[in-house]
This record gives sequence, structure tokens and C-alpha cells, in this order.
Amino acid sequence: MSEHTKVHTVNNILEARNTIREIEHDGYSKENIFVLTQNKKRTEHISKHTDGNEIGVADEGIITAIANLFRSEGDELRAKLRSMGVSRPHAEQLERAMDKGKIVILAWGGTSYDDDNDIDDQNITYYPPYNFMPLV
Repeated sequence: MSEHTKVHTVNNILEARNTIREIEHDGYSKENIFVLTQNKKRTEHISKHTDGNEIGVADEGIITAIANLFRSEGDELRAKLRSMGVSRPHAEQLERAMDKGKIVILAWGGTSYDDDNDIDDQNITYYPPYNFMPLV
């Protein structure tokens, strides 16, 4: 397994399925490939039909999972992404993409993060690449 994390943003379930196959071909195990959308039911549906996983308690950590019970849906999505190593600005950008119907596929490198830590996501590659101004 690679220690490098890849984050893909795709438009539909067909693109998701093809991207997951490519990621598996790159050597990532099925257990470390996750899908995420703005809607929990849609995430469940896509996970079921693509061999991608949902980010669960074991993946995000018990503290983040408990805190997510009290968070808004957007805050919960960002917390899940941050627990997998995505920086705050990228998590916000990915959440906005999910608001527009995009599907996020995360090939996780295996390093867990606490949501409160400052994350430097230099070990993450984004597809398509995000050019953004950091939020201050």
C-alpha cells in the first residue's frame, strides 16, 4: 500500500467505478478506498455499487465520530476529510464540489489525523488539481 493519499473528484457513478478500478490497479487495497458525497443515502448507494467504502468510525476515529453526531452535514463532511489527512482549505473546497453534486473518492495512504491538528497535505495528490487561494 502507498503512504501517499489520492483524492479524486468525479461527476457520476460510472466515473467513480472507473476511478476506483484505476486506484486498485495502482496498488491501493479496497479497504483504503472511500467514497463521499453530500448526501448519506447517495454515498451508501455509490459505495454499494462501486466497491468503494464509506468513511466509518474506525477510519475517522472515535472522537471525530462522536463529535460528528453534533455537527451540521457540511461540518461532518469536512471533519471526515480532515481525519483522512485533507487540509482545511482543501476540505472546504471539496465540500463545495460535493454541494454541486460531485463525488469524492479518496485512496487513503493510511495516516490518521486528529481534526484539531494543523494538516500539511503534501502527501496528497488531488485530481483534478485544485488551484485555490488559501482561506484566511
